[in-house]
Amino acid sequence: MSTDAGADRIVPPFGPLEGVRVLDSARVVAGPWASTYLGEFGAEIIHIEGPPFEPPYSDPARTLPPLLPAGAAPGQGVSESWVQYSRNKLSLGLDLKRPEGRAVFMDLVRRADIWIESSRPGTYDGLGLSDATVRSANPRLTVVHVSGFGQTGRPERISAPSFDLIGQAYSGFLSLQGNPEPDPPMRSGTALNDTVTGLSAATAALMGYVHAQRTGMGQVVDVAQYEVFFTLLENLALDYFMRGVVRGRHGNAHPRLHPYNVVRAMDGWVVVAAPTPPSWARLRDLLGLTDRQLDDPGFRIAHRDLVDPVIDRFCASRTVEELERIGRDHDTAISRVYRIDELARDPHFNERGMFLEWTDPVAGPVKGAGVAPRFQTTPGGVWRGAPWLGQDNEAVLGRLLGYSSERIHSLRRAGVLGEHRVSPAAAPRSPFYSREGQ
Repeated sequence: MSTDAGADRIVPPFGPLEGVRVLDSARVVAGPWASTYLGEFGAEIIHIEGPPFEPPYSDPARTLPPLLPAGAAPGQGVSESWVQYSRNKLSLGLDLKRPEGRAVFMDLVRRADIWIESSRPGTYDGLGLSDATVRSANPRLTVVHVSGFGQTGRPERISAPSFDLIGQAYSGFLSLQGNPEPDPPMRSGTALNDTVTGLSAATAALMGYVHAQRTGMGQVVDVAQYEVFFTLLENLALDYFMRGVVRGRHGNAHPRLHPYNVVRAMDGWVVVAAPTPPSWARLRDLLGLTDRQLDDPGFRIAHRDLVDPVIDRFCASRTVEELERIGRDHDTAISRVYRIDELARDPHFNERGMFLEWTDPVAGPVKGAGVAPRFQTTPGGVWRGAPWLGQDNEAVLGRLLGYSSERIHSLRRAGVLGEHRVSPAAAPRSPFYSREGQ
């Protein structure tokens, strides 16, 4: 934990990570989401962005469509993605290609616990900010590199560009999604590889931080997008190496579990899941099936045609609300496939605080996803919206680093510091702070 965190606190105290300081020079989704996740549980996040200090920004996540507020003038709007994924951060506009900028960065490194970045391997070495350099200034620092293919390996691979969809493809994940051939593989409906990689990077950062607290020595963590997804593919590798099985696509059905599928109801879609012996017994009795051979999972998987038509007829003659009620009454896992408009009205979602309102400095009052998981005594929360570029230049350099006003103004005049202010009309009049569940 940063030794001076109490004296120069910029972030209000809350959450289990209170006092942990994170430098975030990552871009787009995977790396920044790692620091966002830490920031939602109390860590102090300093997001560092280089030039251009105006649209188009160096971090394209600021301008990904759609933009808020609707109808904003160019340069005054902000991406919905940025609003959701960059809240709780401090913004420092800093040119690391300039010697003066690197000096500022090294001052921050000396006061940080974690540094997360997501450039192509070798980028920071070329700037004179290698792992060895930053860790010589702060041996307790945990450095987290987030990249598509890792920091080591085949040169042609690690130097290649990568995005969420590339991670889905190279990991093997995409080969399992969608209907069988000749239909094409189907990508995840969201940037799932990016966000899961971000969670993995956040976890790795905390592991490194715990190790540093225990031993006094930090270390470097190499997070590759494709590897994170590959490790989540159940027993895909064992299937191949032990039995020679190349698993393919099965649509909504599961290759090894049955029933476990998406089914059409009278007025929508539901999922029916009964993969264990007790859950199958309850569903079997509910459907009125009497063939006890079906109690053998292997037989049931090999004879799906004896079960699936019965489930299809059962669901097609009932509404999703009826099916959910029947599932609850018979302790059987049946759920409608919820859309966001249904979730917005769902009492359970709302009672657990999974929709929060906060004020964004560009978009104004917004409502979006809440914070999870829930801590009993140190809950996470949202203490501020996603900052405009350079919003916290003076706070970070003055309060945290102790720079004089003259030095800060000099860095700004030299173009080492940069900012892009929102118009006063778009700025909030007062902060909005919402803890988890409030």
